[in-house]
Amino acid sequence: MPSDLSATLRQHFGHAAFRPGQEQVMQALLAGRSALALFPTSAGKSLCYQLPALLMDGVTLVISPLIALMKDQVEGLRARGIGAARLDSSLKLEEVQQVFEDLRTGAVKLLYIAPERLMNENFIERLKRLKIAMMAVDEAHCISEWGHNFRPEYLRLALVARELGIKPVLALTATATPSVAADIRRAFEIAEADHVQTSFHRPNLHYRITPCAAAKRKELLTKLLLKRKVPSIVYVTLQQTAEEVATHLQRQGVNALAYHAGLPDEHRHAAQDGFMTGRTEVIVATIAFGMGIDKADIRAVYHYNLPKTLENYMQETGRAGRDGKASVCEMLASQDDCIVLENFTFGDTPTPQALRQLVDHLLRQGEEFDVSIYELSGSTDIRPLVIETVLTNLELDGLVHPLGMFYATYQYQFLQPEARILAGHKPERQAFLRRLFACGKRGPKWTTVNPDEAAADLQEPRERIMKALSWLEESGEIQMKPSGARQRYRLCGDAAARDPERVTVKMQRLFAGREERDVQRLSQILELASHRGCLTRWLLRYFGEEMEADCGTCTSCQERAKGQDMTEPRPIPQSPARDLNTEDVAIMRDLISQRHAALRTPRQVTRFLCGITSPATSRARLTRQETFGLFERIPFADVLAQAETML
Repeated sequence: MPSDLSATLRQHFGHAAFRPGQEQVMQALLAGRSALALFPTSAGKSLCYQLPALLMDGVTLVISPLIALMKDQVEGLRARGIGAARLDSSLKLEEVQQVFEDLRTGAVKLLYIAPERLMNENFIERLKRLKIAMMAVDEAHCISEWGHNFRPEYLRLALVARELGIKPVLALTATATPSVAADIRRAFEIAEADHVQTSFHRPNLHYRITPCAAAKRKELLTKLLLKRKVPSIVYVTLQQTAEEVATHLQRQGVNALAYHAGLPDEHRHAAQDGFMTGRTEVIVATIAFGMGIDKADIRAVYHYNLPKTLENYMQETGRAGRDGKASVCEMLASQDDCIVLENFTFGDTPTPQALRQLVDHLLRQGEEFDVSIYELSGSTDIRPLVIETVLTNLELDGLVHPLGMFYATYQYQFLQPEARILAGHKPERQAFLRRLFACGKRGPKWTTVNPDEAAADLQEPRERIMKALSWLEESGEIQMKPSGARQRYRLCGDAAARDPERVTVKMQRLFAGREERDVQRLSQILELASHRGCLTRWLLRYFGEEMEADCGTCTSCQERAKGQDMTEPRPIPQSPARDLNTEDVAIMRDLISQRHAALRTPRQVTRFLCGITSPATSRARLTRQETFGLFERIPFADVLAQAETML
């Protein structure tokens, strides 16, 4: 086996030797055992599944949350002559059909998909017809509620893998504390011996903490960028800040562009392409930028605002110096950022009334029920991610069992004359298809069919309806568009355990605990910023790794070498807190007097004034008002306390 691995490494990837940990992971997978690869950014995680995929019989499913990453990986593999494909929302119909045809013929060895696709019943049906060699799960820390970036859909990946009999599974991440790693191993049934972890220490990254008053940051950042003049990423918290800072830098002669999720697609793509090709030297971005970016010569990463968590910080700074050359990771530390970051944490917590409404709706239905996350979000004014978190916790508590995602309706369009489609089938099949086609509501171009209604009319299982439509789409005879995504569940456990009052109280505690953890994570950022000991050593210890000696290159090590006083914590500037004044109270009173349906409760009003969107305010287009975000620099608790005296 090692000789096969080495030969494949040279033949397909052009490398003479493996990096630390890679071969151990591959040997586990080829022996049929699931594994966890916990490697730092740029340590070669992708090769751990790409190479074994070539030696295994069947297709390797790669789960990735990012279209940009999928695109880059697939293009890189194809350039090496390796059969790789991706399925995502950016593909055209003919491209999707070509992917399915290549899967059918065995031309694809690696298929990249987003985690949500595994909730799609139509796609699951297709997978059942394939031989799946293994599943690779990127950003696997998202599976853990203790992690910094929990995503409910990740918890279901383990369930899908078991239901489809997929083994081995490779979990990959660059940021996992010991408790998060234990969660990942438990979910995917990975033995501790197959948890392969290499050092997080990257000696070429030089960590810098530069205390800076918020009002002075633009000026300091400009000086640093003009002095160093190297490819750099500047991370900020808010989209508005990205625009402001990029504009300021441009006026000062810095070759910079803004990047955030609120920009039109063409602007975002142009900014990213410019940075990747070197036409743009500096990107000023929210955390929307950087995932999957494979630019080796980023010489500096600046945190203009405090990062949200230490995991985010390691991930973002890890984008510097992938070529192994010395690179600077500098934080312009100001405590003023804490208010905005904490406000976002509090803003995600649903009101007790909304939470009770949601739990009531979920637990007072029949034994089997289905829900639309989108519709629930609108009726309860709870963000979709928070609703998914509630559903996931009901699942973890054994109160509901997910039966998969489906679409309420499908639209299909004939790509061949109907008579020609029917002519290609045996008489019995022709009769079934004629009846199926007759079930749909025909429009000028598209026919709309409800699979449940069609199943009842034809007295056939829904599964047969979906198999027929999927087969016709794969054959290039129809084009399909799903709509009305719904998730199906079965109630479990006894009635006492499902008491809505009891469950609501538990959920309230859960979200309060999450608030507390997120605020604690933010305090850890300040602890790092003010730490007088070796910063690299402190960071590595957080991730469960001990370093033998200080790094010698971070701010603390350099200050000590210069003989500076290291007895007191490093002071991090903070502006005087902005309190609510009489004018603010008048603005709040006027807003409440307008009686917007989306601003009925004190927490809804507070979220709005602190600049935090919600489903209700977005749909009512209230975020365009001048008062939206007017109090973003005032603590959430202060605004909420005032709102509660008025409502």
